[in-house]
Amino acid sequence: MRVLVTGARGKVGRFTVAALVRAGHEVTATDLGPAVFERPEEAEPPYLQADLTDAGEADALVQGHDAVVHAAAIPDPLHHAPHRVFANNTMSAFNVIEACVRFGIRRLVNISSETVPGVVFADGRVMPPYLPIDEETPARPQDPYAFSKHVIEQWCTARWEKDGLRTISIRPSWVSHPGNYARNLGPLVREPFQDSLNFWSYTDAQDLADAIRLACESEADGHEVLYIAQPDNCTGRPLAELVERVYGDRGIDVRPTEREDASGIDSSKAQRLLGWRPTRSWRDHLDEDGNDLAG
Repeated sequence: MRVLVTGARGKVGRFTVAALVRAGHEVTATDLGPAVFERPEEAEPPYLQADLTDAGEADALVQGHDAVVHAAAIPDPLHHAPHRVFANNTMSAFNVIEACVRFGIRRLVNISSETVPGVVFADGRVMPPYLPIDEETPARPQDPYAFSKHVIEQWCTARWEKDGLRTISIRPSWVSHPGNYARNLGPLVREPFQDSLNFWSYTDAQDLADAIRLACESEADGHEVLYIAQPDNCTGRPLAELVERVYGDRGIDVRPTEREDASGIDSSKAQRLLGWRPTRSWRDHLDEDGNDLAG
């Protein structure tokens, strides 16, 4: 397929581009940064600089592709003014979705977020009614980033119902890769009994890219929302023990899981719908003290 990947220079986008190229798809990459005017690396896909908050630029990019992966976004509410986060994320996604409808794109893969239930960036202490979190967990976003992702999902549903745009929205957990495992997850490996508002879940960037590639290739109809997280949590401890020690007074129901050290996010729907099979773990990169195995 001819696949456009927005946000192609970001943490999710660059691993997605590589996975799609390996699978033999014809990829176009786009992001806000300028092009590099050098000889392309081997198998490097063409790159176009674009601001997707401009509808004309979105139209020019989207047309001619079979599928679009929309990964472009300001990735949290912490480093920009709230209005900028919300406006950038919703407007760029709106323009991409409308362009997909206009040009008859067969598949949109919308990169959403684990933050939609409202726990991670909430001002108060919002807690889910149960763990692991799944697609039935109520959405109660309280920050401009999570709220923007929730609004975008709703617009994807509207465009399926009105125009038949087949969309899969993927909600990744904290995305980890060989360059950031020790920095991000190492402290939780060393001291697991501390606040973790995504409940010790994480997503390996390469496994996530495989899920996105499978979503591009999927024939599923409608608008499906899927969580993507590794099956284990990032501590090696039983999930029930973690919750009891850290959030025991918050009334969270820990439901039965297939493994004791389960993630705080359930990705079984993605495994059923896409045939996704995660194969990586934090243990591939960190020792039992949270130090990088690569030194």
